[in-house]
Amino acid sequence: MTASGLIIFLLIGAIAGWLAGLIVRGFGFGLLGNIVVGIIGAFLAGWLLPMLGIGFSLGSPIVTSIVYAMIGAIVLLVIIGLIKRA
Repeated sequence: MTASGLIIFLLIGAIAGWLAGLIVRGFGFGLLGNIVVGIIGAFLAGWLLPMLGIGFSLGSPIVTSIVYAMIGAIVLLVIIGLIKRA
């Protein structure tokens, strides 16, 4: 992975984590924590969605990547929230 690819990956994770933190209220971890959640969510979605047979394209690869990562981050935030409640 090149340096520019890594920066793009981190930015996509940051945007996805921020959006997921806005959508899943009460389970956020602050800006830096949500960025980390977005990055982990990108990995989670990249693994989980193809296994479920879910695949889509929104025209732009960047937008599609942000949506995938946001879905993964939302799933991760909900799971963390459920674990914290138990």
